[in-house]
Amino acid sequence: MNSNSSTPAPPVRLGRIAFIIVVLVIIGLAIGLVPRLRASRALAQEQAASDIPTVSVISPTASKPDFSTPLPAEVESFIQASIHAQASGYLKKWYVDIGDKVTNGQLLAEIETPELDQQILQAQADLDQAKAALSLSQITADRWVELLKTASVSDQETAEKTSDLALKKAALEAADANLQRLRQLKIFDSVTAPFDGTITLRNTDIGQLISANSGPELFRIAQVNPLRVYVQVPQPLIHAIMPGQTAELSFMELPGRVFDAKVTRTAGAVDPTSRTLQVQLEADNSHGEILSGSYAQVRFSEIPSTVPILQISDNALIFRAQGMQLAVVGSDNHVQLRSVRLGRDFGNTVEVLSGISADDRIVDNPPDSLADGDQVEIAQPVDTNVAAK
Repeated sequence: MNSNSSTPAPPVRLGRIAFIIVVLVIIGLAIGLVPRLRASRALAQEQAASDIPTVSVISPTASKPDFSTPLPAEVESFIQASIHAQASGYLKKWYVDIGDKVTNGQLLAEIETPELDQQILQAQADLDQAKAALSLSQITADRWVELLKTASVSDQETAEKTSDLALKKAALEAADANLQRLRQLKIFDSVTAPFDGTITLRNTDIGQLISANSGPELFRIAQVNPLRVYVQVPQPLIHAIMPGQTAELSFMELPGRVFDAKVTRTAGAVDPTSRTLQVQLEADNSHGEILSGSYAQVRFSEIPSTVPILQISDNALIFRAQGMQLAVVGSDNHVQLRSVRLGRDFGNTVEVLSGISADDRIVDNPPDSLADGDQVEIAQPVDTNVAAK
């Protein structure tokens, strides 16, 4: 037997060593890769979380019609009329002046009308002439009718005479109507008051030439009790105003004084230029303390509004090309941009007339990049008690 021959290593031992080496390599790779995978996954989660903005939300609050702010108003006479002359002539005398109280039918002035007097005399003469012509035509027509019975005149001549009689009757009626017209016009040489009131203007004097229908007003008369008060109510408040509602009047020249007024009617339509509703009120002026034509301030009594008005912080407003918008967060935490119509601006808050409801969650201080459909995360409110500790 040859002692130099060596025995080969068993193949089983070599396989075990190779297996152990492979396992060790795998373990090493696992030990190196797992932390990297975990870090990469954490980084991805952080990146995804950073893409979802965190926002604070606020809710709209109900806003009542603001009747505490006074509204400008104009005070006018209940009735006012400009008195013009209907008869031409010269002012003979005036009996009242500005500030005088007058009654219905009271004589205000007299006008001397020489030209009108001559026209009346001429019209009377024309009437007498028409009566005489009618009398002669009546006699002639009756005679021609009798002569026609004996065939002494022709039918044509008789028809002419009877037609002339009808013409003379019409001329008489015209002359009489003209005379009555001038006599009625003569009545207006006495200028009288058309109703009880106060003389607020006298624009004539003795000897002044008066031209009927085209001259300036002679007097202006106003009925100042009660007074009409007109105020323009902004559109957000129009549904809170109704006839019978009370209001308070105040005047700068009467500090501390308040006068009662009552709404009598509204225009029933909003002015498309100013977006306001004209409201008419009546105020008692039995003591004459309020002067017509004055500037006043009106405060209405508060009553429930039929139209809900919401109020929101002005920090929530979004200024876009589409107009004024608010970002509303839905139940799935996705944003919906809504166009809104605003009302009054109170500085830190504004009224929202349409576009949102009282239950909506509105994004406060929305980022500029916020778009419709974006997902957001709602920030938890800070507990003030914990923060104080």
